[in-house]
Amino acid sequence: MALTKLIFQPGINKEMTDLMDKGGWVDANLVRFRKGLPEKIGGWEKTVNENYEGTGRALTAWVDLNSTKYLGLGTTWKYYIKGGDLLNDVTPIRVQTSANEISFAATNGSSTLVITDSAHGAVANDFVTYSGCVSLGGTITATILNQEYQVNRVTSVNTYEITAKDTSGVAVVANGSDSGNGQGTVIGKYQINVGLDVYVESTGWGAGPWSAGTFGSATTLSETDQLRLWSHDAFGEDLIINPRYGGIYYWDQTNGLTTRAVNITSLAAANLAPTKGIQTIVSDIDRHVIVLGADPIVGSARTGAIDPLLIAFSDQESVTEWEPTSTNTAGSLRLSSGSQIVGGLRSRQETLIWTDTALYSMQFVGAPFTFGVNLINENVGLISPNGAVNAPDSIYWMARDGFYTYSGAVKRLVCSVLNYVLDDFNESQSFKVVAFTNREFNEVGWFYPSSSSTENDRYITYNYLEQAWSIGELSRTAWLDDGIFAKPRATGKDNSLNYIYTHESTDDADGSPMDNVFIESGDIDIDQGDQFGFVRRIIPDVNFFGTNSSSGQINFLLKTRNFPGDSLTTRATTDVTSSTQQNHVRARSRQMVFRAQSDDDAATSVRTGFKWRLGANRVDIRPDGER
Repeated sequence: MALTKLIFQPGINKEMTDLMDKGGWVDANLVRFRKGLPEKIGGWEKTVNENYEGTGRALTAWVDLNSTKYLGLGTTWKYYIKGGDLLNDVTPIRVQTSANEISFAATNGSSTLVITDSAHGAVANDFVTYSGCVSLGGTITATILNQEYQVNRVTSVNTYEITAKDTSGVAVVANGSDSGNGQGTVIGKYQINVGLDVYVESTGWGAGPWSAGTFGSATTLSETDQLRLWSHDAFGEDLIINPRYGGIYYWDQTNGLTTRAVNITSLAAANLAPTKGIQTIVSDIDRHVIVLGADPIVGSARTGAIDPLLIAFSDQESVTEWEPTSTNTAGSLRLSSGSQIVGGLRSRQETLIWTDTALYSMQFVGAPFTFGVNLINENVGLISPNGAVNAPDSIYWMARDGFYTYSGAVKRLVCSVLNYVLDDFNESQSFKVVAFTNREFNEVGWFYPSSSSTENDRYITYNYLEQAWSIGELSRTAWLDDGIFAKPRATGKDNSLNYIYTHESTDDADGSPMDNVFIESGDIDIDQGDQFGFVRRIIPDVNFFGTNSSSGQINFLLKTRNFPGDSLTTRATTDVTSSTQQNHVRARSRQMVFRAQSDDDAATSVRTGFKWRLGANRVDIRPDGER
């Protein structure tokens, strides 16, 4: 029988049975589709070798007037700005104590220190920096005390515990001479309260930080007792940052990377600035600062309590003026559909705002109203605050029932892996979903948590030019596409440490082989499947490219079964390189499956430094009788 080309439709399809998807792909990992052909995705490497505190939840980039590039990173615990090769901690200060309001107490043989500070306002995992301390008399010296610490446990409104450490982070145990209280001219600078690393939907027991409140007590959700997410946006060469449900802060570039962001209410000439917000966006062209879910003005002051459907906006070109008057463009609007704003996204000449039940368009209309809002569609809610993304052709987002696009009208995307995603999805951690674009490859996608994970461990991508879906496993918690920086940036872990990664800049996984890369076809049969087929050789058509393309090696597998209900059995595994002409195999069955995969048990030298793209691979197959 003549050679048969294995030509498959681009995209992964899990909505059919494997036999019905003859001529299609049914499973993949770390593979994308480009020009109709499957190929291994690009690899990643650490952007800087410096790790950061907390889980990365937001990335942004901007440029100052001197063309210096900055990268902003919001985590569950801190906010950093990368300038050059260093991560600079610019987390705002919540409060600074007066001298000697803080005292220390040590116990002989223990590294735990009890700190007394009346109405300290700290929660577990908060950060505080002490200065002006003196030795407790023994091993707990002034050098040990005068540094940044993380709160281990809050024991009361006036006390909490930390672990004494040296300047390299190694725990230091107190001795019998450590009987002092450390007071010289002690000052404590408390950073803003940290948030949670898990999503909490409502109030009640378990909603707040561990050890906060009493058993069974209700908790009003605030920035400290829900998943810590950040919104951030450039205002000229400066940066506005907003922890979800928290204050709005301003980092001034002219003050340098060693200075921290400050609350906008503390800026000179600040007038009725919101004290809290769900998300902050700077509008396009007209440059208003927009706070979604702001606290309203009552009388001559802000209430300090978020209205989850209120939109407040500043005067044009101003961060400080928020009082609506006849001579400025500050003001507010309130949405009518839904119970809370989930998220917003600046787009071309409009800002899209999702509540939990509807999508609105907010546009600049000029005096006297400044902005107008239009209800675009209901029942198209957003699954997470970061679940929507701008692509060159449209806006894409994930909802609880599927994927949508908007380019003047809302359309639901036909997704060939929808049930695969929704049937194995951790709904309780849905707010962690992160939408992303990879414009170089015409892709949008979403990182999401599977049902067995509390953190993003999978992804789904959509090639919007070729309308092809793909899936895979990769843990990323924030993403920033190329633009100001040449390649995408993302946040993830290496063992237990958190790093920023540059993607598509290498062929490997941070210097190691990228393993478990594969793509697998649906079942292939002869005619109507009433005959057995016998395969005796495979002629590969694979393009290897990269610095090690001449040595790179992958595997081709043939799996077989006689009936759709049978399990697949691997009948042939062959090595394929750029010089492989043909591989002789022996496989006989009614149905066969073709699989290409990384050769994970081969030497490292043939597993790194290359990518591969499949072409028209051919098999020598002939009928082999009926049975």
